[in-house]
Amino acid sequence: MNIQRSFLSKFTGVFGFPITPFRQDLLLDLDALARNVDEMASFPFCALVAAGGTGEMYSLSPEEIEEVVSTCVKAVRGRMPIVAGTGFNSVLGADIARRAAKVGASCILALPPYYVSAPEDGLFAYYEEIGRATDLPLMVYSRDWAVFTPDMVSRLADRVPTLAGWKDGQGDIRKYQRIIERNGDRLAWFGGLGDDCVPGYFAIGVQAYTSSISNIAPKLSLALAEAGQKRDFTRLNELMKRYVNPLYALRERSKGYEVAVMKTAMQVLGMPAGPVRPPLMNCQVKDEKDVAELMDVYREMR
Repeated sequence: MNIQRSFLSKFTGVFGFPITPFRQDLLLDLDALARNVDEMASFPFCALVAAGGTGEMYSLSPEEIEEVVSTCVKAVRGRMPIVAGTGFNSVLGADIARRAAKVGASCILALPPYYVSAPEDGLFAYYEEIGRATDLPLMVYSRDWAVFTPDMVSRLADRVPTLAGWKDGQGDIRKYQRIIERNGDRLAWFGGLGDDCVPGYFAIGVQAYTSSISNIAPKLSLALAEAGQKRDFTRLNELMKRYVNPLYALRERSKGYEVAVMKTAMQVLGMPAGPVRPPLMNCQVKDEKDVAELMDVYREMR
């Protein structure tokens, strides 16, 4: 087992996924970020992901991503590793990875490149360049148009020596199970589509999952992972029915609500979050009341 894979093998349970707070003028609110991350880091997450999808990475500049990662590293004060998001294209992706490593990130999470119809060689070259940018473990986030077969994952691991972890964002449990079976312990396997996919992910053997609910109810995220690791599907179903499914039903009301609903929920619970940046859309007034009512239930898990 290589050094990078050995490091990621310790990541079990839950990745916290902090949002990136903005002020009303849409500038970064780093003080709010530090406050939120300090509170999140008091819970036993295996790591926190700075400037990931929930952190609106694609609406940030490389300089802003560096600031976000640096703020998170300082706020956790060594309590857990920071995983840094990157993406866009190979040049920017590698630059962001280097910036993140410089300010103390422990792992790089590569989101898909901007180009939808990339051929396999081009897609692999994208991850290869990001992987070469630092010595840190690389985790691929397979989502949207970055779709992989079991053999593609094997070929990519051959080509990118720092590749150590895989975060699924497709939600195709059958295919992900075949990917895991084909590649075994060569990589660390994580669930990444959402808290609503926890039962399926742990049923096929992931070691951790990334949780946006960690922003509003860390205890719930940890309870979901604990039940999943124990294969306690009775408990999982109870948690899904009471908390997770109602929240995800709200998130599905409009495109871009994945982050907007979470930020609205945080504001209801008294945590700084601010608006989302374009191209996302803030929660509409007609939906804010429903989010607030659901947060009365979520207060049980605060």
